[in-house]
Amino acid sequence: MACGLGATLLGAAAVLTAPGSAFGANLLSNGDFETGSTAGWSCPGGLGSVTGSPVHGGSKALAGATTASDVAKCTQTVAVRPNTTYALSAWVRGSYVYLGVTGGASTWTNSAGAYSKLTVSFTTGASQTSAEVYLNGWYGQGTYYADDIALDGPGGSADTVAPTVPGNLTSTGKTATTATLTWSASTDNVGVTGYDVYQGATKVATATGTGATVTGLNPNTAYGFSVRARDAAGNTSAASNTVSVTTDNGTVPTGFKQAAPYLYMGWGNPPSATTVMNATGAKWFTMAFILSSGGCNAAWDGERPLTGGVDQSTIAAIRAAGGDIVPSIGGWQGNKLGPNCSTPQALAGAYQQVIDAYGLKAIDVDIENTDEFENAVVQDRVLGALKIVKQNNPGLKTILTFGTSTTGPTSWGNRLIEQSKALGADIDVFTIMPFDFGNASTDMYASTISAAEGLKTKLKSTFGWDDATAYAHLGISGMNGVSDNQEVTTVQNWTGIRDWANTHHIARLAFWSVNRDRGCAGGGLQETCSGIAQSDWQFTSITAGFTG
Repeated sequence: MACGLGATLLGAAAVLTAPGSAFGANLLSNGDFETGSTAGWSCPGGLGSVTGSPVHGGSKALAGATTASDVAKCTQTVAVRPNTTYALSAWVRGSYVYLGVTGGASTWTNSAGAYSKLTVSFTTGASQTSAEVYLNGWYGQGTYYADDIALDGPGGSADTVAPTVPGNLTSTGKTATTATLTWSASTDNVGVTGYDVYQGATKVATATGTGATVTGLNPNTAYGFSVRARDAAGNTSAASNTVSVTTDNGTVPTGFKQAAPYLYMGWGNPPSATTVMNATGAKWFTMAFILSSGGCNAAWDGERPLTGGVDQSTIAAIRAAGGDIVPSIGGWQGNKLGPNCSTPQALAGAYQQVIDAYGLKAIDVDIENTDEFENAVVQDRVLGALKIVKQNNPGLKTILTFGTSTTGPTSWGNRLIEQSKALGADIDVFTIMPFDFGNASTDMYASTISAAEGLKTKLKSTFGWDDATAYAHLGISGMNGVSDNQEVTTVQNWTGIRDWANTHHIARLAFWSVNRDRGCAGGGLQETCSGIAQSDWQFTSITAGFTG
């Protein structure tokens, strides 16, 4: 097999390049993936994603998930000059990883258990003005990884005009190990292609937009950062102003921590909870859904009684196995308690029915749709009820779960947060649902992190918290595999989200749902599987690694 792979893959492989720098600038965009996304690369089929481990440099790398029918090819097209020699390189890890330029030279490694550098040079044709570089794995060989990809050579034109200097570099957030920076955009005669963030003379992050988060810093340490802009010809601007950032001291708010994927006993061929626990190490589940059985009375799905049925027996089995549950009250559809209970006191009474039935440690109100979330009266009623049950049940943790935009809470989400403070609801965790954004091509890792950072910023401004405290009140509830809008959250995406959640010490990580945590590649949106290639309970296993 090995001897024939190089020639076969030359025309079908994926993109990537490595560092080097006789010319001082990498012609590739996002070659180190420190943007946290695959921006700049084309990785069809959702098989290319960004991971936090293993990496060669920085905190991010590309993960290409090959299948029996796809080599997980990633490509990038760059402007080049005719009759010019270029050097392409990448650090790779995995079995049968290929690097090359379409229609030209390529190289490969048959097996790299640790990161190994691939390099290849090529000379452009007499009239050639662009080149497509690629990187890919091989059929059925598992996930390959690539990092620090660079194309070294002169840019695609004789342009020698450098971009203007990025302005107003500012620190907008920090933790014990990260610093978030923003700046004003540069201009250029042919267009700015990206920005490089420097700590002293060392490049520590890259970005295609006007913001970046530098990771891997030490607690309680002062750092100085600057930014330079670059264009397609490889010209680099002078450095921006230097901004000083002293990281937090590393004290992490202990708070409530919960890894609790959704389990729904009334839908989607529900699996045995204890089977899943034994296979994955999961301890908590979010049990869905508590609705109104008529008026202000609580029942599972509005139909099954709180006690004496499959839901109670499942909870008992989970607890006997050393786990616990949090009920999800509400959801997208059905007859909900919020609109049916006329006052906060009455709604608190319905919540108390559920608390008393199971001796709960936490409750979650999944507040959605126009009847609850986009309804000011019901929003306030829910907040008032949660305030009452928290006062009446010392130690009870209260969670609100709601939708989001890619940049953070919507106007209704902002109102919910603001009213929770105004009414003194003392909510423990604000959990966003970062999916169903409406675009099937959404980068689910990047959009999830962007939405979470937007929520963190809103919590800071509303409650006056620092970054660490805001993260400690933040939750993420994703959707594994294919979403209602045909977005795809891959195994690699979810692993990266879990790693980000641990690094930032958030409070809660969940996904919809364990019922769907089974593979059915190409199956689309399903109740009983994820629609993608995965092993059974793989997302639950990843989630079980969330420790906060």
